[in-house]
Amino acid sequence: MLNIPNLLSLSRILLVPLLVAVLLTKTPGKEFLGLAVFLVAALTDFLDGFIARRRKEETRLGKLLDPAADKILTSAAFISLVEMIPDVVPAWIVAAIVAREFSVTALRSFAAAEGMVIPAAVSGKIKTVVQVIAIALLIVYEKLDSFSELAVASLWLALAISLYSGAEYFVRFGRWILYGDQSAANKG
Repeated sequence: MLNIPNLLSLSRILLVPLLVAVLLTKTPGKEFLGLAVFLVAALTDFLDGFIARRRKEETRLGKLLDPAADKILTSAAFISLVEMIPDVVPAWIVAAIVAREFSVTALRSFAAAEGMVIPAAVSGKIKTVVQVIAIALLIVYEKLDSFSELAVASLWLALAISLYSGAEYFVRFGRWILYGDQSAANKG
């Protein structure tokens, strides 16, 4: 059960308190240290899935741990950014993104309880990449100078893709879960 992919997911969770502590201190250079911690944690997300598939080490624990670690990391990072740069990262945007994350998790949990597996959608994978880019840019926002608009635009893009992706999950899989209409889930 504690194979390399699962240990990588656990390490991502364990990096979250360090990330939050770095981002919310007044230490000089915290932005670059925070960026490094965040990018290492985000890299574990790519590596755990890659290694699990390549070595055929996908486990039930990993299927639960990986998405939970993702949501814990991105939620903690976005919430920290509200505190770090409140004029740039409004709490309502972060609340909407976090609500999407937990709503889709609840949908997947309900489906799992009914014996159904909701696979990751392409829009969900794109959402993850855009969120990582947005968080990375926002962590170093105050150091970006002329590129700071890019960080703000990436936040709005992350919001839009997060909401679209969440809606897609509910539209595609809601009827399947509620009525057993699998044909609706296979479209798209």
